[in-house]
Amino acid sequence: MRKRLVSTAICLLSGISIILTSWKPVDYQNKNLIAVNISSDSLYNQHIEKLYHQVGLDSAGLNVNVFEKALTGFYNIKHSGLMHSKSILTIADFDQESSKKRLYVIDLDKKELILNTWVAHGLNSGGDKPSHFSNSKNSNESSLGFYLTGEIYFGKHGRSLKLDGMDYGFNNNARERAIVVHGADYVGQESINQLGRLGRSQGCPAVSSKLSNKVINTIADKTVLFINGSGQSYNSRYLDETLAANVALNEQSEVLASNFD
Repeated sequence: MRKRLVSTAICLLSGISIILTSWKPVDYQNKNLIAVNISSDSLYNQHIEKLYHQVGLDSAGLNVNVFEKALTGFYNIKHSGLMHSKSILTIADFDQESSKKRLYVIDLDKKELILNTWVAHGLNSGGDKPSHFSNSKNSNESSLGFYLTGEIYFGKHGRSLKLDGMDYGFNNNARERAIVVHGADYVGQESINQLGRLGRSQGCPAVSSKLSNKVINTIADKTVLFINGSGQSYNSRYLDETLAANVALNEQSEVLASNFD
């Protein structure tokens, strides 16, 4: 067993030395990180592809490019120190129709898709598939980008979860707009049967009232939620792939090192 671990570590280090041909110092918060150049065949891209298939996101219908964006943001936010210890990543893919199960709750440590279910978008963002997004109060539209989950509270929709928008100009008004995760009776198969789509919210990523407690319990406590949509030009400081690659590869190195302890 030890020989196999040694062989694996040697292979990984050899791969790093081949692919990361030009290292350069970068002023990151963690000075121990090694700066890497990203290419289509880099270890980071291999890591994304492997994790994508391990979690089963291919069969669940999530586009790998959407997963790459979400995972890159996860690693960037993790490096910022804003997250707590839970390795949960939630993706709401609004490039898909509301009649599809487009909410993905992933445990990255366990490499497991915990939940794949429906999620509603804002009333003014579109019918079955949203195409308009806004950060403005009273817009009744969904907002794109990265969020951190906040406090659980009881409001007009029952037990709900507050969200903090991390992308200035895209979703930073989430608190002011009361954009939260909550349960709704218009999210489920019955609504799809009646309307041909889910009902719509006032901008909140609403889930089925039957699953809301499970969703809230799973993603609460400073975990990352990424709302994806191509209907609006979107950019984020959390889409730094170089930093994400450093965090991911250093995590893998730490896991390998711990196997020798």
